Amino acid sequence: MERINAQHVSEPGRVVLDITAADETTAQAAVARLEQWWATSGITPVRREPGAQGVKARVYADTRRSPATSA
Repeated sequence: MERINAQHVSEPGRVVLDITAADETTAQAAVARLEQWWATSGITPVRREPGAQGVKARVYADTRRSPATSA
């Protein structure tokens, strides 16, 4: 995964979530649930790391904003 840029966590309420799941479908489902609560970037491309279990993805979210208020 790329390094977390200071801009992604520059204000209270902004978070970067690294997701590890058994498979891509599960990772996408987890992000879909997060999108019901917060304004998010959507899922980044899902990656498999050699020798590691499951898949990894990242999502950027603003916990102060709901999907309805994001613009």
